[in-house]
Amino acid sequence: MIILDRLILGGLSFVFDKIASAADAERDDAGSIKEEILALQMQLELGEISDEDFVALERDLLDRLRALRQEDRPAGAVSLDRGGFEVDVSFEGDEPIR
Repeated sequence: MIILDRLILGGLSFVFDKIASAADAERDDAGSIKEEILALQMQLELGEISDEDFVALERDLLDRLRALRQEDRPAGAVSLDRGGFEVDVSFEGDEPIR
């Protein structure tokens, strides 16, 4: 019985460790993209890049960030991006429509 308990706890520990590692990696990816956006804004303010270059590079970075968030979004979630703000809506279950 003790061996079985240790195997179960060891397996659960392994799974939770993998989940935590995946979450940390995703957070690191999103964090690095946000840091790149901040560095890009600083370059614009210092006059190191043009407005056109800034817009193009920022758009690429925001698309990458949005793609990361899409991967993390649960099934049934919807994102509406309208005029500078984003609204996330999610639903669960099979409730009847009234």
